[in-house]
Amino acid sequence: MKQHMVIDSPYGPLTLVARDAVLCGLYMVGQRHRPPEESFGEPDDTPFGETVDQLQAYFAGELKDFDLPLHLDGTSFQRTVWEQLQKIPYGETRSYGELADALGNPKASRAVGLANGKNPLGIIVPCHRVVGSDGSLTGYGGGLERKRRLLDFERGTALF
Repeated sequence: MKQHMVIDSPYGPLTLVARDAVLCGLYMVGQRHRPPEESFGEPDDTPFGETVDQLQAYFAGELKDFDLPLHLDGTSFQRTVWEQLQKIPYGETRSYGELADALGNPKASRAVGLANGKNPLGIIVPCHRVVGSDGSLTGYGGGLERKRRLLDFERGTALF
């Protein structure tokens, strides 16, 4: 059974989706690879209390690491990439190539990028922390402006 709710954030409305009361999606308005609304299930805020609390603490600058049960639905390779994303420290970045190296497959940077782009739990699984090999901001499902703002926020250089 799926449920969803929408919360406000400094980065626009976020749609939270849970399957069997476990968080499985966090989607931004206009996000690339955003599933259709009808796949989000019934509107119900019941399973999202801790998620909302942790997101509010993150946006307030009080939380650096999320500690939530997650249901990451993807291929084995995608889930492995998403697990690597969760190891990137708050305020830091890694390149697609560095992630591919960490997976033991240095030639897989393009595949890492594709998996990164399909991350169903943006912000919580911090795909915004992945940059090009030269440190440039490249591809982000939520848009490059949001990516820049998230990185600036985490580095303490945000101008709100």
